Amino acid sequence: MAPLRAISRDARFRVLFVEDSPEDAELLQMQLEDAGLAADFLRVDGEPALRRALATFRPDIVLSDLAMPGFSGHDALRIVRTHAPHLPFIFVSGTIGEDVAVAALQEGANDYILKHSSARLPSAVDRALREARAEAERERVEAELMRSQRLESLALLAAGLSHDLRNILQPLLIVPDLIAQRSDDPRLHQLATVVAECGRRGHEMAESMLSFVRGSRRASERVRLADLFHAVQLLLKGSLPADLALEVRLADPALALDANYTELQQCLLNLSLNAIQAMPSGGRLELAAEEADGGVRLVVADTGNGMDEATIAQLFTPFFTTKASGTGLGLVSSKRIIESLGGRITVASRAGQGTRFELWLPAPVEVEELEGGEAPATAGHGERILLVARDGTRLSLLGNALASQGYRPDLAVDGAAALRRWAEAGGADVVVVDSGITLFGADVLLSTMCESGYTGPAIVIEDPEAPFDDARVPPGLPLQRLPRPLDMRRLFEAVATALAGSD
Repeated sequence: MAPLRAISRDARFRVLFVEDSPEDAELLQMQLEDAGLAADFLRVDGEPALRRALATFRPDIVLSDLAMPGFSGHDALRIVRTHAPHLPFIFVSGTIGEDVAVAALQEGANDYILKHSSARLPSAVDRALREARAEAERERVEAELMRSQRLESLALLAAGLSHDLRNILQPLLIVPDLIAQRSDDPRLHQLATVVAECGRRGHEMAESMLSFVRGSRRASERVRLADLFHAVQLLLKGSLPADLALEVRLADPALALDANYTELQQCLLNLSLNAIQAMPSGGRLELAAEEADGGVRLVVADTGNGMDEATIAQLFTPFFTTKASGTGLGLVSSKRIIESLGGRITVASRAGQGTRFELWLPAPVEVEELEGGEAPATAGHGERILLVARDGTRLSLLGNALASQGYRPDLAVDGAAALRRWAEAGGADVVVVDSGITLFGADVLLSTMCESGYTGPAIVIEDPEAPFDDARVPPGLPLQRLPRPLDMRRLFEAVATALAGSD
């Protein structure tokens, strides 16, 4: 008799027999022990004892006879399924017809074994325990994903609240100076000082909140997609039904990305689990990666239920979900992860014909050594970069990227903050500004700085939703435009070009 596999040797299990014959239960126990199963065993033969055992013994698997005096295996199965829907349950009976066996499986039994031909019992127990463990691991992963999504949503809310608070408090930092300039009344001066102090303290609180969110960002690293796909396959293994096929395609095993491994894995797992749940009758799940448009395209596609246009339109809306137990934050979190890396996510779906998510991410930045051992063209030497972007996460990422290249970034989330930072720092070598900033748009910010004496170069990151209008910018200002999604290599090259042109 072949021994059970490693699952029976790395843990001790609890086996519950629902059996009126002590001799039959003892024979089954001996057979499992001879096969290598390390377990504690308990036998019950009626409903009250079964309910007590489920509550106190807490079995890992139930082996039940089909027919017993005053009690039946069908009743036992119903009680077990009510108590623990995923607890493995196997019928072990002296006689069981084909119709009865089929009905038992339809009622929720995992398998059935004939007592007079029980050689298959150890392998059936082993398989049932393994499947139960895989299901428990899947539920654990889903619970961890849900917890992570809640934390991500809190970070998003904190970042948005911080940004809005600073916008609201901004007048409290400007108006007191205007009051002081327009009145000699000492009482008004005192009141203006109080207002300014309250505004400053509120602004610092909002800045601390945003700094906390930025600080929670996980470091970026080089991620090999072959390793990432392998990990996702392992995590999905316990969630794949027998009638669902997973197809993995990697155009080049050397493909890699600059990203946070855990966040990218979370994103792919979330999309894959959604796809699996969209195929209750089986189908095909595709996970693919290839080079595209100067970056890497990741694909998560299924042949499931699909979605109508109304559902697609709300997919990335926080708290929108089509699941009874969903949070409505999974896709929002995935979109945030992809966009924080300078990428984009798109979806195509038709009801009854499946869904396809495409994730485009920029290729990793490679810094090549120049001939003669010179420093790369994108390396900085402490030059001051005034960086202005409305999104806190993007601002933090761009600032970290520029700092890693040897520059000194001064960060600002709007035009007013940028002017203040410029005045405090005593100048800037290059201005990098997002076209979608508020409180003085990019054009107003640049024109105001030029009027105040700034003669250096500027780089505008153009947001498709907020195109840059250079009508107000002086014609002599050296200006470069970079479209979104932003490629870090192009940003570094633009900064190096701007500095070289200003020498």
